[in-house]
Amino acid sequence: MIIQTIAFYVFAAFVVGSAFMVISARNPVHSVLFLILAFFNSAGLFVLLGAEFLAMILVIVYVGAVAVLFLFVVMMLDINFVRLREGFLQYLPIGASVGLLLLVEMILVVGVLATSPDTVAVAAAPTPDITVVSNTEALGALLYTKYVYLFQSAGLILLVAMIGAIVLAHRVRPGVRKQSISAQVSRTRAEGVELKKVKTGDGI
Repeated sequence: MIIQTIAFYVFAAFVVGSAFMVISARNPVHSVLFLILAFFNSAGLFVLLGAEFLAMILVIVYVGAVAVLFLFVVMMLDINFVRLREGFLQYLPIGASVGLLLLVEMILVVGVLATSPDTVAVAAAPTPDITVVSNTEALGALLYTKYVYLFQSAGLILLVAMIGAIVLAHRVRPGVRKQSISAQVSRTRAEGVELKKVKTGDGI
């Protein structure tokens, strides 16, 4: 029990510290690396809670895909971050209002849970014994029975977002060269190969 308590405080301290460094680091690459560190420590907290499936998903999906994608994008794009920070004061009121709205929503949620603790019991599903049903099996049974319509709705939203990204990427824009797979496949040898007769001494 003492080891679990020490591990919890260690993981929690690393999560809070790395999350602070994500928003305070000047180099965006360092911010992404601190984000990956926060994900790893959050996975450790999930393991302590007995939610090994969520810990695995956090490492595989967020660390192995999302955070690495962020890192590649930040490293490959030549972004002038000094120029981006020039309009910071211009958009500060909008950002402050959005942050204040989120803070009010979080206070309302915590206040409802504090004033009426029965709300959690009504909304939550009964938790099965971990010795009888594994964490992955319990999540799957709950997701595909009680929340199946919400799960399908989330899939449709992601499908629409994916189609929108494909349409935006393949739209016709003047002056932009785009690969044509059909033209490459249907090209004959006469169209792709041109023989040139070079005289002796005139070559490169």
